[in-house]
Amino acid sequence: MKYVQFSILILFSCALIHVQAQEKKLFKIHTVAFYNLENLFDTINDPTKFDESSPIMELKTNRAEIYTKKIKNMARVLSDIGKEDTNNSPAIIGVCEVENKEVLEDIVNDTLLRDKKYGIIHYHSPDIRGIDVGLLYQKQLFKPINTSSHELKIYDKSDGSRIYTRDQLLVSGELEGDLIHVLVNHWPSRSGGEAKSKPNREAAAKLSKYLVDSLQVIDPYAKIFVMGDLNDNPTDSSIKNELKAERNRKKVALKGLYNPYENFFRNGLGTTAYRDAWSLFDQILLTKPLLEKDFSSFRLYKSGIYNKNYLIDKSGTYKGYPKRSWSYGGFTDGFSDHFPVYVYVVKEVTAE
Repeated sequence: MKYVQFSILILFSCALIHVQAQEKKLFKIHTVAFYNLENLFDTINDPTKFDESSPIMELKTNRAEIYTKKIKNMARVLSDIGKEDTNNSPAIIGVCEVENKEVLEDIVNDTLLRDKKYGIIHYHSPDIRGIDVGLLYQKQLFKPINTSSHELKIYDKSDGSRIYTRDQLLVSGELEGDLIHVLVNHWPSRSGGEAKSKPNREAAAKLSKYLVDSLQVIDPYAKIFVMGDLNDNPTDSSIKNELKAERNRKKVALKGLYNPYENFFRNGLGTTAYRDAWSLFDQILLTKPLLEKDFSSFRLYKSGIYNKNYLIDKSGTYKGYPKRSWSYGGFTDGFSDHFPVYVYVVKEVTAE
């Protein structure tokens, strides 16, 4: 049997936690995750998108075979996240760098995930590369109530032209009876340099903060997950100054945000690497009501980076980096240039 410390001893079994203390308590546990799927495009040229420059469309042969392998690799990772502790795949998964809803349908219909019966929430965004964000959810666990896509309007300061980027996806629903809100992001890249592109991510953070504030005006105790590839580290201004995220959960105000990934970053961990330097761009932030110690509803138990050995490149120039799908030589049969991130949430239930 496997034990972990959680104030009192916890025993994981079939997505339930048996607590052994003076009295026996029972907890449910679920995984909420986020994963950048690294250029998940299909093999069909969409004339409305700039998808002909995608890695798979640049291949001269074997596109269908390679697409099938890419789908299978993505399904493997999504199936595995959190399974060792919950005996289940994630209840909710935010994703980015997907071309359309069809590629997500192919993933959830893979043999590794089919029996989980994942639903899909997806909107097309105006991103110049033709990539979107999306949300996958196990239908037996999460019931969407409202979904919306929110456009980020930013402009090039040099000529005033619009920079077309990803929308932000907001999903509200019930996780086994608990109302939660999930905001899925893929903020503007660092193309052109970190300093030059910084205002674009600050603008994205302002939009995210506006959406969080809007939910909290309706309900100050709203349980909100803000997740995504933010293209900034937890200590950057977009997250510290605009989102006002706090690294110490004890200091989070009622309408504040807690970022457990700041401590990971300060300890040298990351989700993506470039020129031998780690960045922690992939994060999940949570509002105060998810941090309380009253487990009558779902609360944060643990956060992490899913960086299992099979996701790491073992040799060559990128040894130790995430084992990515694409390189200059084509498809590598890897996964993504980002590691996924996840949180566990737990809830006390009545023993039958």
